[in-house]
Amino acid sequence: MQPSAALGRISPSPTLAITSRVMELKRAGVDVIGLGAGEPDFDTPDFVKEAAIQAIRDGKTKYTNVDGTPELKAAIAQKFARDNGLTYKADQISVNVGGKHTLFNAMVATIDAGDEVVIPAPYWVSYPDVVQFAGGVPVIVKAGPEQGYKLTPEALDAAITPKTKWVILNSPSNPTGAGYTADELKALGEVILRHPHVWVFADDMYEHIVYDGFRFATIAQVCPELYERTLTVNGCSKAYAMTGWRIGYAGGAPWLIKAIAKLQSQSTSNPCSVAQAAATAALTGDQSFLAERNQAFQARRDMVVAMLNAIDGMTCPTPEGAFYVYPSFAPLIGKSTPSGRLIDSDEAFVGYLLDDAKVAAVQGAAFGLSPAMRISYATSDALLREACTRIQTACAALK
Repeated sequence: MQPSAALGRISPSPTLAITSRVMELKRAGVDVIGLGAGEPDFDTPDFVKEAAIQAIRDGKTKYTNVDGTPELKAAIAQKFARDNGLTYKADQISVNVGGKHTLFNAMVATIDAGDEVVIPAPYWVSYPDVVQFAGGVPVIVKAGPEQGYKLTPEALDAAITPKTKWVILNSPSNPTGAGYTADELKALGEVILRHPHVWVFADDMYEHIVYDGFRFATIAQVCPELYERTLTVNGCSKAYAMTGWRIGYAGGAPWLIKAIAKLQSQSTSNPCSVAQAAATAALTGDQSFLAERNQAFQARRDMVVAMLNAIDGMTCPTPEGAFYVYPSFAPLIGKSTPSGRLIDSDEAFVGYLLDDAKVAAVQGAAFGLSPAMRISYATSDALLREACTRIQTACAALK
Protein backbone atom coordinates (compact mmCIF):
# COMPACT_ATOMS: atom_id res chain seq x y z
CA MET A 1 0.00 0.00 0.00
CA GLN A 2 1.17 3.54 -0.83
CA PRO A 3 0.35 6.80 0.94
CA SER A 4 -2.48 8.78 -0.63
CA ALA A 5 -1.92 11.44 -3.25
CA ALA A 6 -3.35 14.01 -0.84
CA LEU A 7 -0.71 13.13 1.75
CA GLY A 8 1.95 13.50 -0.90
CA ARG A 9 0.93 17.12 -1.45
CA ILE A 10 2.03 18.19 2.05
CA SER A 11 5.24 18.23 4.09
CA PRO A 12 5.81 17.86 7.83
CA SER A 13 5.63 21.17 9.70
CA PRO A 14 9.14 22.73 9.70
CA THR A 15 8.49 24.56 12.97
CA LEU A 16 7.42 21.39 14.76
CA ALA A 17 10.44 19.60 13.28
CA ILE A 18 12.77 22.21 14.78
CA THR A 19 11.03 21.90 18.15
CA SER A 20 11.42 18.11 18.09
CA ARG A 21 15.11 18.45 17.18
CA VAL A 22 15.72 20.83 20.09
CA MET A 23 14.02 18.41 22.47
CA GLU A 24 16.24 15.57 21.23
CA LEU A 25 19.38 17.64 21.70
CA LYS A 26 18.38 18.69 25.21
CA ARG A 27 17.65 15.08 26.16
CA ALA A 28 21.18 14.27 24.95
CA GLY A 29 22.59 16.93 27.26
CA VAL A 30 23.39 19.53 24.60
CA ASP A 31 23.24 23.16 25.76
CA VAL A 32 20.93 24.33 22.98
CA ILE A 33 18.68 27.40 23.12
CA GLY A 34 15.44 26.85 21.21
CA LEU A 35 13.99 29.94 19.53
CA GLY A 36 11.84 28.04 17.08
CA ALA A 37 8.71 27.21 19.05
CA GLY A 38 5.61 29.32 18.48
CA GLU A 39 4.27 29.23 22.01
CA PRO A 40 4.47 31.56 25.01
CA ASP A 41 6.78 30.57 27.85
CA PHE A 42 4.20 31.91 30.32
CA ASP A 43 1.94 29.41 32.04
CA THR A 44 -1.80 29.11 31.56
CA PRO A 45 -3.44 31.54 34.03
CA ASP A 46 -4.42 29.96 37.33
CA PHE A 47 -8.10 30.88 37.03
CA VAL A 48 -8.23 28.98 33.74
CA LYS A 49 -6.61 25.91 35.30
CA GLU A 50 -9.06 26.03 38.18
CA ALA A 51 -11.99 26.10 35.76
CA ALA A 52 -10.65 22.96 34.11
CA ILE A 53 -10.21 21.22 37.46
CA GLN A 54 -13.73 22.16 38.47
CA ALA A 55 -15.07 20.86 35.17
CA ILE A 56 -13.47 17.49 35.87
CA ARG A 57 -14.94 17.44 39.37
CA ASP A 58 -18.34 18.34 37.94
CA GLY A 59 -18.19 15.41 35.54
CA LYS A 60 -17.91 17.48 32.38
CA THR A 61 -16.00 14.68 30.73
CA LYS A 62 -18.55 13.47 28.19
CA TYR A 63 -19.18 14.24 24.54
CA THR A 64 -20.29 17.78 23.79
CA ASN A 65 -21.87 19.30 20.73
CA VAL A 66 -19.59 18.60 17.78
CA ASP A 67 -18.55 22.23 17.30
CA GLY A 68 -18.61 23.51 20.86
CA THR A 69 -20.62 23.73 24.05
CA PRO A 70 -23.35 26.38 24.31
CA GLU A 71 -21.39 27.97 27.16
CA LEU A 72 -18.21 28.31 25.11
CA LYS A 73 -20.08 29.58 22.06
CA ALA A 74 -21.73 32.21 24.24
CA ALA A 75 -18.31 33.22 25.60
CA ILE A 76 -16.92 33.47 22.07
CA ALA A 77 -19.88 35.60 20.96
CA GLN A 78 -19.25 37.85 23.95
CA LYS A 79 -15.56 38.10 23.07
CA PHE A 80 -16.27 39.02 19.43
CA ALA A 81 -18.69 41.74 20.55
CA ARG A 82 -16.41 43.07 23.30
CA ASP A 83 -13.12 43.10 21.41
CA ASN A 84 -14.10 43.41 17.77
CA GLY A 85 -17.57 44.93 17.58
CA LEU A 86 -18.77 41.85 15.70
CA THR A 87 -22.09 40.09 16.32
CA TYR A 88 -22.23 36.33 15.87
CA LYS A 89 -24.99 33.96 16.96
CA ALA A 90 -24.40 30.37 18.07
CA ASP A 91 -25.02 29.01 14.57
CA GLN A 92 -22.29 31.34 13.30
CA ILE A 93 -19.59 30.04 15.65
CA SER A 94 -17.38 26.98 15.29
CA VAL A 95 -15.10 25.59 18.01
CA ASN A 96 -12.23 23.44 16.77
CA VAL A 97 -9.17 21.56 18.00
CA GLY A 98 -6.85 24.56 17.68
CA GLY A 99 -6.47 27.24 15.05
CA LYS A 100 -4.78 24.84 12.65
CA HIS A 101 -7.87 22.65 12.80
CA THR A 102 -10.03 25.67 11.97
CA LEU A 103 -7.89 26.32 8.91
CA PHE A 104 -8.02 22.67 7.87
CA ASN A 105 -11.77 22.45 8.30
CA ALA A 106 -12.46 25.66 6.40
CA MET A 107 -10.24 24.78 3.45
CA VAL A 108 -11.35 21.14 3.13
CA ALA A 109 -15.02 22.12 3.49
CA THR A 110 -14.89 24.72 0.69
CA ILE A 111 -12.08 24.02 -1.79
CA ASP A 112 -12.53 22.06 -4.99
CA ALA A 113 -9.65 20.91 -7.18
CA GLY A 114 -7.97 23.89 -8.80
CA ASP A 115 -9.45 26.57 -6.55
CA GLU A 116 -6.91 29.25 -5.69
CA VAL A 117 -6.07 30.76 -2.30
CA VAL A 118 -4.07 33.99 -2.11
CA ILE A 119 -1.42 33.77 0.62
CA PRO A 120 0.95 36.67 1.40
CA ALA A 121 4.55 35.60 2.04
CA PRO A 122 6.05 35.33 4.59
CA TYR A 123 3.25 33.05 5.74
CA TRP A 124 2.50 30.63 8.54
CA VAL A 125 3.90 27.31 7.37
CA SER A 126 0.55 25.48 7.42
CA TYR A 127 -1.35 27.75 5.03
CA PRO A 128 -0.06 26.44 1.67
CA ASP A 129 0.14 22.82 2.79
CA VAL A 130 -3.46 22.70 3.99
CA VAL A 131 -4.64 24.36 0.78
CA GLN A 132 -2.73 21.79 -1.26
CA PHE A 133 -4.07 18.92 0.83
CA ALA A 134 -7.59 20.13 0.03
CA GLY A 135 -6.75 20.11 -3.69
CA GLY A 136 -6.37 23.86 -4.01
CA VAL A 137 -3.60 25.98 -5.43
CA PRO A 138 -1.72 28.39 -3.13
CA VAL A 139 -1.08 31.69 -4.90
CA ILE A 140 1.91 33.13 -3.07
CA VAL A 141 2.26 36.92 -3.13
CA LYS A 142 5.56 38.31 -1.88
CA ALA A 143 5.23 40.93 0.85
CA GLY A 144 8.80 41.73 1.78
CA PRO A 145 10.41 44.11 4.24
CA GLU A 146 10.08 46.98 1.77
CA GLN A 147 6.29 46.66 2.22
CA GLY A 148 6.60 46.18 5.97
CA TYR A 149 5.89 42.46 5.39
CA LYS A 150 2.30 43.37 4.48
CA LEU A 151 0.21 42.70 1.39
CA THR A 152 -0.51 45.78 -0.72
CA PRO A 153 -3.86 46.39 -2.44
CA GLU A 154 -2.13 46.46 -5.82
CA ALA A 155 -0.45 43.09 -5.28
CA LEU A 156 -3.70 41.58 -4.01
CA ASP A 157 -5.67 42.82 -7.00
CA ALA A 158 -3.09 41.37 -9.38
CA ALA A 159 -3.24 37.98 -7.67
CA ILE A 160 -7.02 37.51 -7.80
CA THR A 161 -8.40 35.45 -10.69
CA PRO A 162 -11.79 33.87 -11.43
CA LYS A 163 -10.48 30.77 -9.62
CA THR A 164 -9.70 32.60 -6.36
CA LYS A 165 -11.78 31.31 -3.46
CA TRP A 166 -9.99 32.69 -0.39
CA VAL A 167 -7.55 35.40 0.66
CA ILE A 168 -5.72 34.63 3.91
CA LEU A 169 -4.83 37.59 6.13
CA ASN A 170 -2.86 37.07 9.32
CA SER A 171 -2.43 40.07 11.62
CA PRO A 172 -0.31 40.33 13.67
CA SER A 173 1.64 37.89 11.56
CA ASN A 174 3.38 34.65 12.18
CA PRO A 175 6.30 34.77 11.28
CA THR A 176 7.00 38.51 11.07
CA GLY A 177 4.85 40.12 13.76
CA ALA A 178 3.65 42.69 11.21
CA GLY A 179 0.20 44.10 11.93
CA TYR A 180 -2.28 45.69 9.51
CA THR A 181 -3.80 49.00 10.55
CA ALA A 182 -7.52 49.60 10.12
CA ASP A 183 -6.82 51.79 7.10
CA GLU A 184 -4.63 49.12 5.50
CA LEU A 185 -7.36 46.53 6.01
CA LYS A 186 -9.94 48.89 4.51
CA ALA A 187 -7.77 49.29 1.41
CA LEU A 188 -7.49 45.53 1.01
CA GLY A 189 -11.20 45.19 1.65
CA GLU A 190 -11.99 47.58 -1.16
CA VAL A 191 -10.13 45.29 -3.55
CA ILE A 192 -11.94 42.19 -2.30
CA LEU A 193 -15.32 43.91 -2.57
CA ARG A 194 -14.74 44.20 -6.31
CA HIS A 195 -14.50 40.40 -6.51
CA PRO A 196 -17.72 38.96 -5.01
CA HIS A 197 -16.54 35.35 -5.38
CA VAL A 198 -13.60 35.86 -2.99
CA TRP A 199 -13.78 35.12 0.74
CA VAL A 200 -11.45 36.22 3.55
CA PHE A 201 -9.85 33.93 6.12
CA ALA A 202 -8.91 36.43 8.86
CA ASP A 203 -6.40 34.78 11.19
CA ASP A 204 -6.41 36.93 14.34
CA MET A 205 -4.60 34.47 16.62
CA TYR A 206 -2.15 37.11 17.92
CA GLU A 207 -4.79 39.82 18.39
CA HIS A 208 -3.94 40.55 22.02
CA ILE A 209 -0.15 40.53 21.65
CA VAL A 210 0.57 44.02 20.28
CA TYR A 211 2.98 46.83 21.18
CA ASP A 212 3.71 50.55 20.99
CA GLY A 213 0.04 51.52 21.05
CA PHE A 214 -0.78 49.53 17.92
CA ARG A 215 -4.58 49.24 17.62
CA PHE A 216 -5.69 45.83 16.45
CA ALA A 217 -8.46 45.62 13.86
CA THR A 218 -9.99 42.77 11.89
CA ILE A 219 -11.35 43.05 8.37
CA ALA A 220 -15.02 42.22 9.06
CA GLN A 221 -14.96 44.99 11.66
CA VAL A 222 -13.55 47.73 9.41
CA CYS A 223 -15.26 46.49 6.22
CA PRO A 224 -18.80 45.52 7.32
CA GLU A 225 -19.68 44.82 3.68
CA LEU A 226 -17.36 41.79 3.89
CA TYR A 227 -18.94 40.41 7.06
CA GLU A 228 -20.86 37.70 5.15
CA ARG A 229 -17.72 36.70 3.24
CA THR A 230 -15.28 36.58 6.15
CA LEU A 231 -14.35 33.77 8.49
CA THR A 232 -12.95 35.52 11.56
CA VAL A 233 -10.58 33.07 13.23
CA ASN A 234 -9.02 33.15 16.68
CA GLY A 235 -8.14 30.86 19.58
CA CYS A 236 -6.83 30.54 23.10
CA SER A 237 -3.35 29.22 22.33
CA LYS A 238 -1.26 32.38 22.20
CA ALA A 239 -2.83 35.12 24.31
CA TYR A 240 -3.88 32.73 27.08
CA ALA A 241 -0.79 30.47 26.87
CA MET A 242 -3.00 27.46 26.13
CA THR A 243 -1.18 25.89 23.17
CA GLY A 244 -1.59 22.37 24.52
CA TRP A 245 -5.28 22.78 25.33
CA ARG A 246 -6.09 22.92 21.59
CA ILE A 247 -9.00 25.32 21.32
CA GLY A 248 -9.51 27.40 18.20
CA TYR A 249 -12.69 29.06 17.05
CA ALA A 250 -14.23 31.08 14.25
CA GLY A 251 -17.21 33.25 13.41
CA GLY A 252 -18.76 33.20 9.97
CA ALA A 253 -21.73 32.51 7.73
CA PRO A 254 -24.14 29.87 9.10
CA TRP A 255 -23.84 27.64 6.02
CA LEU A 256 -20.04 27.58 6.35
CA ILE A 257 -20.16 26.88 10.09
CA LYS A 258 -22.59 24.03 9.38
CA ALA A 259 -20.27 22.63 6.71
CA ILE A 260 -17.31 22.76 9.11
CA ALA A 261 -19.38 20.95 11.77
CA LYS A 262 -20.28 18.24 9.24
CA LEU A 263 -16.62 17.66 8.44
CA GLN A 264 -15.62 17.75 12.11
CA SER A 265 -18.32 15.21 12.97
CA GLN A 266 -16.44 12.69 10.83
CA SER A 267 -12.93 13.58 12.00
CA THR A 268 -12.24 14.67 15.56
CA SER A 269 -15.82 15.10 16.79
CA ASN A 270 -15.95 17.65 19.61
CA PRO A 271 -12.88 19.39 21.09
CA CYS A 272 -11.90 18.20 24.57
CA SER A 273 -14.76 18.94 26.98
CA VAL A 274 -12.43 20.00 29.79
CA ALA A 275 -10.43 22.28 27.48
CA GLN A 276 -13.70 23.91 26.39
CA ALA A 277 -14.56 24.68 30.02
CA ALA A 278 -11.11 26.19 30.48
CA ALA A 279 -11.51 28.28 27.30
CA THR A 280 -14.87 29.57 28.52
CA ALA A 281 -13.19 30.83 31.68
CA ALA A 282 -10.30 32.32 29.72
CA LEU A 283 -12.56 34.35 27.45
CA THR A 284 -14.92 35.57 30.17
CA GLY A 285 -12.47 36.05 33.05
CA ASP A 286 -10.19 38.89 34.09
CA GLN A 287 -8.15 40.00 31.06
CA SER A 288 -5.74 42.30 32.91
CA PHE A 289 -2.87 39.79 32.79
CA LEU A 290 -2.66 40.28 29.01
CA ALA A 291 -1.24 43.79 29.37
CA GLU A 292 1.28 42.62 31.97
CA ARG A 293 2.55 39.85 29.72
CA ASN A 294 2.72 42.18 26.74
CA GLN A 295 5.05 44.46 28.67
CA ALA A 296 7.41 41.53 29.17
CA PHE A 297 7.15 40.53 25.50
CA GLN A 298 7.83 44.09 24.35
CA ALA A 299 10.97 44.36 26.47
CA ARG A 300 12.21 41.09 24.98
CA ARG A 301 11.36 42.25 21.47
CA ASP A 302 13.30 45.46 21.92
CA MET A 303 16.36 43.63 23.22
CA VAL A 304 16.35 41.05 20.42
CA VAL A 305 15.81 43.63 17.67
CA ALA A 306 18.69 45.77 18.99
CA MET A 307 21.10 42.86 19.33
CA LEU A 308 20.32 41.42 15.89
CA ASN A 309 20.56 44.82 14.19
CA ALA A 310 24.04 45.18 15.72
CA ILE A 311 25.20 42.30 13.48
CA ASP A 312 26.90 43.37 10.27
CA GLY A 313 24.83 42.01 7.38
CA MET A 314 21.63 41.43 9.33
CA THR A 315 18.51 43.65 9.30
CA CYS A 316 15.74 43.09 11.82
CA PRO A 317 12.53 45.16 11.51
CA THR A 318 10.62 46.02 14.69
CA PRO A 319 7.29 44.12 14.63
CA GLU A 320 3.94 45.51 15.78
CA GLY A 321 2.84 42.31 17.50
CA ALA A 322 3.09 38.54 18.11
CA PHE A 323 6.34 37.24 19.61
CA TYR A 324 8.53 36.76 16.57
CA VAL A 325 11.14 38.72 14.67
CA TYR A 326 12.04 37.99 11.06
CA PRO A 327 15.56 39.29 10.36
CA SER A 328 16.92 39.18 6.82
CA PHE A 329 20.59 38.57 6.10
CA ALA A 330 21.24 38.56 2.34
CA PRO A 331 24.83 39.90 2.79
CA LEU A 332 25.72 36.76 4.77
CA ILE A 333 24.75 34.37 1.98
CA GLY A 334 27.86 33.24 0.14
CA LYS A 335 30.11 33.39 3.19
CA SER A 336 31.76 30.34 4.77
CA THR A 337 31.82 28.96 8.29
CA PRO A 338 35.07 28.56 10.25
CA SER A 339 35.09 24.90 9.15
CA GLY A 340 34.80 25.91 5.50
CA ARG A 341 31.12 25.13 4.95
CA LEU A 342 29.43 27.44 2.43
CA ILE A 343 26.39 29.38 3.63
CA ASP A 344 24.40 29.19 0.39
CA SER A 345 20.86 29.49 1.81
CA ASP A 346 18.98 30.50 4.91
CA GLU A 347 18.54 26.80 5.67
CA ALA A 348 22.33 26.43 5.69
CA PHE A 349 22.57 29.50 7.92
CA VAL A 350 20.18 28.22 10.58
CA GLY A 351 21.91 24.83 10.35
CA TYR A 352 25.18 26.59 11.14
CA LEU A 353 23.60 28.37 14.11
CA LEU A 354 22.28 25.09 15.47
CA ASP A 355 25.49 23.12 14.95
CA ASP A 356 28.04 25.75 15.98
CA ALA A 357 26.19 28.26 18.18
CA LYS A 358 23.64 25.82 19.62
CA VAL A 359 20.78 28.20 18.82
CA ALA A 360 17.70 26.91 17.02
CA ALA A 361 15.76 29.18 14.66
CA VAL A 362 13.57 28.43 11.62
CA GLN A 363 14.73 29.20 8.09
CA GLY A 364 12.84 31.77 6.05
CA ALA A 365 12.33 29.25 3.24
CA ALA A 366 9.77 27.52 5.48
CA PHE A 367 7.71 30.73 5.44
CA GLY A 368 8.10 31.50 1.76
CA LEU A 369 10.54 34.43 1.87
CA SER A 370 14.33 34.11 1.94
CA PRO A 371 17.02 34.76 3.03
CA ALA A 372 15.71 35.26 6.52
CA MET A 373 14.86 33.38 9.69
CA ARG A 374 12.13 33.40 12.30
CA ILE A 375 13.14 33.82 15.90
CA SER A 376 10.62 33.43 18.70
CA TYR A 377 11.32 35.63 21.71
CA ALA A 378 8.80 33.80 23.88
CA THR A 379 11.47 32.70 26.33
CA SER A 380 13.35 34.22 29.25
CA ASP A 381 15.34 37.44 29.00
CA ALA A 382 18.51 35.64 30.07
CA LEU A 383 18.19 32.94 27.42
CA LEU A 384 17.36 35.49 24.74
CA ARG A 385 20.40 37.59 25.59
CA GLU A 386 22.63 34.52 25.57
CA ALA A 387 21.14 33.31 22.28
CA CYS A 388 21.63 36.68 20.57
CA THR A 389 25.19 36.86 21.88
CA ARG A 390 25.85 33.43 20.38
CA ILE A 391 24.34 34.55 17.06
CA GLN A 392 26.52 37.65 17.07
CA THR A 393 29.62 35.55 17.68
CA ALA A 394 28.68 33.02 15.00
CA CYS A 395 28.05 35.74 12.41
CA ALA A 396 31.34 37.48 13.22
CA ALA A 397 33.15 34.18 12.60
CA LEU A 398 31.87 33.88 9.01
CA LYS A 399 34.46 34.53 6.31
